[in-house]
Amino acid sequence: MILKPTRLLLAMTALVAAPVFAQNAATVNGKPIPAAKVDQAVKQIVAQGRATDSPQLREMVKKELIGREVLIQEADKQGVGGRADVKAAVDNARQSIIINAMLADYVKKNPVKDAEIKAEYDKAKAQAPEKEYHARHILVEKEEDAKAIITKLKGGAKFEELAKQSKDGTAQNGGDLGWADPRGFVPEFAKAMTSLQKGAITDTPVKTQFGFHVIKLEDVRPVQVPPLDQVKQQVAESLQQKKLAEFRESLLKKAKVQ
Repeated sequence: MILKPTRLLLAMTALVAAPVFAQNAATVNGKPIPAAKVDQAVKQIVAQGRATDSPQLREMVKKELIGREVLIQEADKQGVGGRADVKAAVDNARQSIIINAMLADYVKKNPVKDAEIKAEYDKAKAQAPEKEYHARHILVEKEEDAKAIITKLKGGAKFEELAKQSKDGTAQNGGDLGWADPRGFVPEFAKAMTSLQKGAITDTPVKTQFGFHVIKLEDVRPVQVPPLDQVKQQVAESLQQKKLAEFRESLLKKAKVQ
């Protein structure tokens, strides 16, 4: 079959135009939405584990991009982008995106090494306390109120019931502080708590910056430090944040701030 010149021209035009149309997922009022933009959004969603690549996902992403394009075109018509508050917000967003990209590059170039993770883990393990404590407390503002509570407890009152008058967030759960490292408490509280025997209650109110405490020691147990393989990811993330903070501080020191 021999194509006439007109038909041949049309066929060639179609062949040339096909790749151009394939590059666009859609057009909105003449403005193209590149297929690459859909691909990029889909890859990001898949990388975040929110969905798997599928025709349904791609169609959903395309519709979302079309909707955004319609809205941005209308916003441009209204001149919203020219407002001072919007410009400031755009500038802040731009800074955040660029900074985050730079920090991501820094992380790639300065990865946390296994030796660093092991050293940090060994350090934390060596500093861990031998015991952890499960205590309850009742916190009140006045010493005489704390003394009255101690008297009631000695008379047989239930600690959990009296703890409802505690002025902190533990009032609703019987003053329960859960299992904790004594170093997490203020010194006065920690000293009084660790001096108690299991099941005992402080004989006198314990004064701290928060008020007066009545403390009951529920139990004591040896600290169980999890093996490295269970906490490796957390240790690595902590070290990476530390490196990023040091990088930021080094830049601040070099900067001429007036």
